Amino acid sequence: MQLVVEPSGSIRCVYDEALDLTALGPLSITRGSHVEPTAGGQWLADLSPVCGPKLGPFALRRQALDAERDWLERNWLTAGF
Repeated sequence: MQLVVEPSGSIRCVYDEALDLTALGPLSITRGSHVEPTAGGQWLADLSPVCGPKLGPFALRRQALDAERDWLERNWLTAGF
């Protein structure tokens, strides 16, 4: 799990339960994407909540979740640094 400490002291991350984030202070959790099935049974990762693209379609939900995390870590997590 990657934690990015901003100059303001705020910490950003892609949420994971690997760490108890409440130990760092008050939390503000917002959705970064939506992983949803298509009408044809495939999966899309829609990153529009963070001004990102739609990824997919993927045959497996796990593939969409992996692509979602990869995109967020490469493009959103460290944006502006």
